[in-house]
Amino acid sequence: MEKADIGLIGLAVMGQNLALNINDHGYHLAVFNRTTSKVDDFINGPAKDTQITGTHSIEEFVAQLSSPRRILLMVKAGVVVDHFIDLLRPHLDKGDIIMDGGNSLYTDTTRRVNELAEQGIIYMGNGISGGEEGARHGPSIMPGGNKQGWPLVKGILQSISAKVDGQPCCDWIGEEGAGHYVKMVHNGIEYGDMQLICEAYQFMREALGLSVDEIADIFTQWNDGKLNSYLIEITSHILKVKDSDGQPLVDKILDTAGQKGTGKWTAINSLELGIPLTLIGEAVFARFLSALKSERLKAAKVLTAPDAQFSYSAEEKNTYINAVKDALYASKIISYTQGYMLMRQAAGEYDWNLNYGGIALMWRGGCIIRSRFLNSIKQAYDNNAQLQSLLLDDFFQTAIAEAQNGWRKTVARAVESGIPVPGFAAALTFYDGYRCATVPANLLQAQRDYFGAHTFERVDQPRGQFFHHNWSNE
Repeated sequence: MEKADIGLIGLAVMGQNLALNINDHGYHLAVFNRTTSKVDDFINGPAKDTQITGTHSIEEFVAQLSSPRRILLMVKAGVVVDHFIDLLRPHLDKGDIIMDGGNSLYTDTTRRVNELAEQGIIYMGNGISGGEEGARHGPSIMPGGNKQGWPLVKGILQSISAKVDGQPCCDWIGEEGAGHYVKMVHNGIEYGDMQLICEAYQFMREALGLSVDEIADIFTQWNDGKLNSYLIEITSHILKVKDSDGQPLVDKILDTAGQKGTGKWTAINSLELGIPLTLIGEAVFARFLSALKSERLKAAKVLTAPDAQFSYSAEEKNTYINAVKDALYASKIISYTQGYMLMRQAAGEYDWNLNYGGIALMWRGGCIIRSRFLNSIKQAYDNNAQLQSLLLDDFFQTAIAEAQNGWRKTVARAVESGIPVPGFAAALTFYDGYRCATVPANLLQAQRDYFGAHTFERVDQPRGQFFHHNWSNE
């Protein structure tokens, strides 16, 4: 029997859909799953009449693969990945390739790259975004790790990825855990985008008093303009779905949000690297707050709302809707700005050579955060490969300038009305802090020097010279 071009381990929904995608592009694939009955169900079900070969042991699986063996792990991140690496190792030869397509922590990927290199096995960490639909028809793929493996898997990965303007949404990211790192930041931006959309929805629902159907139509309109994105599109679809009683299904869903950890990892890493990832951090905290449902129910009965009730005239309705649109657009720019600042800092910290414009191209199709202005991000880095912040690019400066009045109006009215907008407010506060030549950290430094003799620099002396003042003797 002809040996398989590639093997895949893990037949949950993502694994199955990727397997079918690989088959569709003419590659012979062998699959394995820890629960072997899933292999039979897949081969006799969705994979029936395909080139996909099912196997029932690691030994059989490896024996089915042509050399160098190319293996894609689609299993739960963490110890399960290490478990399968340990099972595979005794059966692999130098030059064989293991790729992890799950949401692994980038430091785990770096460790595995180095450990397996000692045995001559090539390890790659491939961030994959797009959910079930993307896996089946073309995801965004962010490969990193041991670069020796890239020429050997490039053809397969680029063929199965999403395409935009004929370009595959898959290219080499960088060394060690860089692929999974970029996917982690992608997911952090995804957290931010989703939170911002939810805040726009809540403001229109509660402050403007719009119906779910009206808001659905507004999101549909927004998706035809500068806010065009996958998340805006699916939000408009979600809001149009009715339950069996004819009421919006969204109103029947419990308001407690889950997470799988990648947004939290992004926020934690921003603290480690000293990057103010305020919006994404607030998006993570908002999910934590949503989980305090029982406490919120108690608090709703005893904690007071503002006395002033928000009101507007019929003539002002569209003005406020457009203000929310501006707040969403401007905050979205801040979300990407902060994400790119974090990647830039990480590249310096971990000695990675990241192609920031190329990353934007990879996010244009297949992935969850695909949106219209990713082309503008690519152009910004084409104009200046060393760009420190998207806010220093002409396009994004103009976009923020045009949107900021509506952004401020939305945040102000939300605060006055007692409607939480942590994402909008955090993004605006970051923008105002970033554009200020002077912030009150001078007073903070004086406080630190007062109680801890931590010293400070002076504006009338060269940078790098530190001083201490005996404040208590004044």
